[in-house]
Amino acid sequence: MRSASAADINATPFIARLRSQGLTWVLAIAVVLLQYPLWLGEGGWLRVREGAQKIDIQLALNQRLEVRNASLLAEVNDLKQGRDAIEERARNDLGMVAPDEWFVRVVPAQSVQSGKTNE
Repeated sequence: MRSASAADINATPFIARLRSQGLTWVLAIAVVLLQYPLWLGEGGWLRVREGAQKIDIQLALNQRLEVRNASLLAEVNDLKQGRDAIEERARNDLGMVAPDEWFVRVVPAQSVQSGKTNE
Protein backbone atom coordinates (compact mmCIF):
# COMPACT_ATOMS: atom_id res chain seq x y z
CA MET A 1 0.00 0.00 0.00
CA ARG A 2 2.87 2.19 0.55
CA SER A 3 3.69 2.19 -3.10
CA ALA A 4 0.15 3.14 -4.02
CA SER A 5 0.15 6.11 -1.72
CA ALA A 6 3.53 7.19 -3.08
CA ALA A 7 2.13 7.05 -6.60
CA ASP A 8 -0.83 9.13 -5.49
CA ILE A 9 1.51 11.69 -3.97
CA ASN A 10 3.56 11.90 -7.17
CA ALA A 11 0.43 12.02 -9.33
CA THR A 12 -1.15 14.89 -7.42
CA PRO A 13 1.35 17.58 -8.58
CA PHE A 14 1.12 16.21 -12.12
CA ILE A 15 -2.67 16.50 -12.10
CA ALA A 16 -2.52 19.97 -10.58
CA ARG A 17 -0.02 21.07 -13.20
CA LEU A 18 -2.13 19.53 -15.96
CA ARG A 19 -5.22 21.34 -14.68
CA SER A 20 -3.32 24.62 -14.50
CA GLN A 21 -1.92 24.29 -18.01
CA GLY A 22 -5.23 23.03 -19.30
CA LEU A 23 -6.93 26.12 -17.94
CA THR A 24 -4.28 28.27 -19.60
CA TRP A 25 -4.84 26.54 -22.94
CA VAL A 26 -8.62 26.84 -22.62
CA LEU A 27 -8.30 30.58 -21.90
CA ALA A 28 -5.87 31.03 -24.82
CA ILE A 29 -8.27 29.26 -27.19
CA ALA A 30 -11.15 31.38 -25.86
CA VAL A 31 -9.19 34.56 -26.56
CA VAL A 32 -8.40 33.40 -30.11
CA LEU A 33 -12.04 32.52 -30.74
CA LEU A 34 -13.15 35.90 -29.44
CA GLN A 35 -10.63 37.68 -31.68
CA TYR A 36 -11.77 35.89 -34.87
CA PRO A 37 -14.89 38.03 -35.46
CA LEU A 38 -12.91 41.18 -34.77
CA TRP A 39 -10.38 40.44 -37.50
CA LEU A 40 -12.03 38.12 -40.00
CA GLY A 41 -15.76 38.31 -39.29
CA GLU A 42 -18.39 39.98 -41.45
CA GLY A 43 -17.96 43.37 -39.76
CA GLY A 44 -14.32 42.76 -38.93
CA TRP A 45 -11.42 45.13 -39.11
CA LEU A 46 -10.08 43.79 -42.41
CA ARG A 47 -13.41 44.26 -44.20
CA VAL A 48 -13.83 47.73 -42.76
CA ARG A 49 -10.36 48.66 -44.03
CA GLU A 50 -11.15 47.22 -47.47
CA GLY A 51 -14.41 49.20 -47.55
CA ALA A 52 -12.59 52.40 -46.59
CA GLN A 53 -10.13 51.88 -49.46
CA LYS A 54 -13.02 51.39 -51.90
CA ILE A 55 -14.63 54.57 -50.62
CA ASP A 56 -11.37 56.52 -51.12
CA ILE A 57 -11.06 55.23 -54.70
CA GLN A 58 -14.68 56.15 -55.45
CA LEU A 59 -14.23 59.65 -53.97
CA ALA A 60 -11.18 60.25 -56.17
CA LEU A 61 -13.11 59.09 -59.25
CA ASN A 62 -16.07 61.30 -58.33
CA GLN A 63 -13.79 64.30 -57.95
CA ARG A 64 -12.26 63.76 -61.41
CA LEU A 65 -15.72 63.39 -62.92
CA GLU A 66 -16.96 66.56 -61.19
CA VAL A 67 -14.07 68.52 -62.69
CA ARG A 68 -14.80 67.09 -66.14
CA ASN A 69 -18.52 67.81 -65.78
CA ALA A 70 -17.81 71.39 -64.74
CA SER A 71 -15.68 71.96 -67.84
CA LEU A 72 -18.34 70.40 -70.06
CA LEU A 73 -21.02 72.55 -68.43
CA ALA A 74 -18.92 75.66 -69.03
CA GLU A 75 -18.50 74.69 -72.68
CA VAL A 76 -22.24 74.08 -73.08
CA ASN A 77 -22.99 77.47 -71.52
CA ASP A 78 -20.51 79.12 -73.89
CA LEU A 79 -22.18 77.45 -76.85
CA LYS A 80 -25.62 78.59 -75.64
CA GLN A 81 -24.51 82.16 -74.91
CA GLY A 82 -23.20 83.38 -78.18
CA ARG A 83 -21.79 82.98 -81.59
CA ASP A 84 -18.13 83.38 -80.63
CA ALA A 85 -17.84 79.93 -79.11
CA ILE A 86 -19.56 78.33 -82.11
CA GLU A 87 -17.25 80.13 -84.53
CA GLU A 88 -14.19 79.13 -82.54
CA ARG A 89 -15.28 75.50 -82.54
CA ALA A 90 -16.00 75.55 -86.27
CA ARG A 91 -12.61 77.09 -87.04
CA ASN A 92 -10.60 74.76 -84.81
CA ASP A 93 -12.42 71.48 -85.33
CA LEU A 94 -13.76 71.79 -88.85
CA GLY A 95 -11.31 74.26 -90.44
CA MET A 96 -14.08 76.58 -91.56
CA VAL A 97 -13.41 80.10 -92.83
CA ALA A 98 -15.92 82.93 -93.15
CA PRO A 99 -16.69 84.10 -96.72
CA ASP A 100 -14.89 87.43 -96.31
CA GLU A 101 -11.76 85.97 -94.66
CA TRP A 102 -8.44 84.69 -95.89
CA PHE A 103 -6.84 81.66 -94.30
CA VAL A 104 -3.09 81.98 -93.75
CA ARG A 105 -1.00 79.31 -92.06
CA VAL A 106 2.35 80.35 -90.62
CA VAL A 107 4.85 77.52 -90.60
CA PRO A 108 7.98 77.79 -88.43
CA ALA A 109 11.27 77.95 -90.34
CA GLN A 110 12.69 74.84 -88.65
CA SER A 111 9.88 72.60 -89.89
CA VAL A 112 10.27 73.92 -93.46
CA GLN A 113 14.01 73.14 -93.47
CA SER A 114 13.52 69.64 -92.11
CA GLY A 115 10.54 68.96 -94.36
CA LYS A 116 8.13 68.45 -91.49
CA THR A 117 4.86 70.27 -91.01
CA ASN A 118 2.75 70.71 -87.87
CA GLU A 119 -0.41 69.04 -89.09
